[in-house]
Amino acid sequence: MSTKTIMIQGTGSGVGKSFIAAGLCRIFSDMKLRVAPFKAQNMALNSFVTLEGGEIGRAQAFQAEASRVEPLNDMNPVLLKTQSDAGCQVILNGRVHSSMTAREYYAFRENAWITVKEAYDRLSRKFDVIVLEGAGSPAEINLSKEEIVNMNMACHANSPVLLVGDIDKGGVFASLFGTVELLNGGGSDLIRAFVINKFRGDRSILAPGLEIIHKKTGRPVIGVVPHLGDMAMHEEDGIPAGRMHWAGNYDSVRIAVVRLASISNFTDFDPFMYETDVDIHYTLGKSDLEQADLIILPGTKNTVKDLLKLRKTGIDLVIRDCAKRGRPVIGICGGYQMLGQKILDPDCIESQHPEVKGLGLLDTVTTIEKQKITRRVTADILLPPPGIKNTAKAIQGYEIHQGRTEHLKPLFDLHPGGEGSIPDGAAKAGVWGTYLHGIFDNDTFRRELIDSLRKRKCLPPLSDTISYAAKRDEAINRWAEVLRDNLDMEFIFDTVGVK
Repeated sequence: MSTKTIMIQGTGSGVGKSFIAAGLCRIFSDMKLRVAPFKAQNMALNSFVTLEGGEIGRAQAFQAEASRVEPLNDMNPVLLKTQSDAGCQVILNGRVHSSMTAREYYAFRENAWITVKEAYDRLSRKFDVIVLEGAGSPAEINLSKEEIVNMNMACHANSPVLLVGDIDKGGVFASLFGTVELLNGGGSDLIRAFVINKFRGDRSILAPGLEIIHKKTGRPVIGVVPHLGDMAMHEEDGIPAGRMHWAGNYDSVRIAVVRLASISNFTDFDPFMYETDVDIHYTLGKSDLEQADLIILPGTKNTVKDLLKLRKTGIDLVIRDCAKRGRPVIGICGGYQMLGQKILDPDCIESQHPEVKGLGLLDTVTTIEKQKITRRVTADILLPPPGIKNTAKAIQGYEIHQGRTEHLKPLFDLHPGGEGSIPDGAAKAGVWGTYLHGIFDNDTFRRELIDSLRKRKCLPPLSDTISYAAKRDEAINRWAEVLRDNLDMEFIFDTVGVK
């Protein structure tokens, strides 16, 4: 059969496009259809590495997981990663192309559009159904001719569009109506129906509004999705407020993730959200760090800039003091680089500072290099990090970094597949770091770390090891069921052309 499509667009950012697209991917997969997600252009610091060694937005990797397929470079052909207030790193087909200012990227748009169309066309030849996702709002009238991710993409794919509005933000009917009116024929004919997301309360109260918006636009509201809070699924590019909880229960292990300004891949810590004996808090608060059982310095797109901010606010001294008093500290990727003696950037690739002093908690030196490393790896544990018994054996993860860190006694032996082995990681006292993203997805490794923290608090270890993959899959299934219950699925099936 020819490829069928449906596109999820929104009245603005953060209305729930990614999650609704993911839920539909799971529903189509449950129908035994070969389904794939697609987002032409993504701006996000949360990214993932495909088996091809390419970098794509984490949201599309999550949607691929919901589709039960491997993430592919073609699912997100253009990824923009903010580097400064005016510029970003442009990634095409999973590989770094260059760094550009907003004006330079605007001029580059035609090249990006060619890349997008070619990627979509390749993908469409492999799958039965493609669920496309837009970005922001399609009604940005200053960009309507040049944009490559909303209506122009829908036109290229000849895809019907569901327009999603977030009622929790207020003004949902004005947003839906205004979007259609501003498009004024510029792809508005592709909008087949509306979805109202994040509703709280009695749906019957909405009934008059649903009828009026239908009469005014000629398009029905085919679903009102309830506000369910944290569904335990990956966010795209912003730490949700619900994950900033800090409980007072002594029987819980407190993990403080340093809330860096350019934090990236914060989904590295999602597995801890499923552990009943863990409270995790994203914070820059001195008291939060001092009360934590574990401090984690996460990845960042701007390592030097974020390090200098920690120094300016004095948080670097708090972290160093906690480590000196025996508090465990872990650095992941950019956080690992920060923990060393110094960061060298001789070509000023990341900043205008050729050399910056690190936190001095590890005996490592990092040199920022031009080539960006993106690869999936398996890792053997050579020297167990503090708290790890080494029963985890081989673990899985992926690398996304632009730098090389020298270390005398590596913790891990990385195997990128057909490329030999690469040493990674370092430790000193209770401090350790690694370039491995996804390291806490490994269930035994994660539980051993948590139990070592429990031991420090004179708490017994927990015998049960949670399967993070299984819990995440359950969450996707629950979300798909929510959509089945609250969307007119027959309308969607008829619109897509599947049964």
